[in-house]
Amino acid sequence: MTQVDDIVEILAAVFSENFHIEMPAADVDLLENAILDSFQLVELLFQVERRSGVKIAIDEVDLDDLRTVGRLARLLAGSAADARPALQSTG
Repeated sequence: MTQVDDIVEILAAVFSENFHIEMPAADVDLLENAILDSFQLVELLFQVERRSGVKIAIDEVDLDDLRTVGRLARLLAGSAADARPALQSTG
């Protein structure tokens, strides 16, 4: 299983447990299709950070990175990969 697959599983759990909806397809625009509003998007990011330990530098994120599950999963997987060398060097 890849890092992206792991993140998608977490996203699916958050959609189900927190929003009580099935996660949309990877390319569906979450905002344009009124699946999530801005507050729910913040909650989604918070829950993914909490469950995965991946921290997102929100000031470096473009809104387009948050529009679809696929883009969000790749962003989070990239954030996790960027954090890994820093975590390993602190040992």
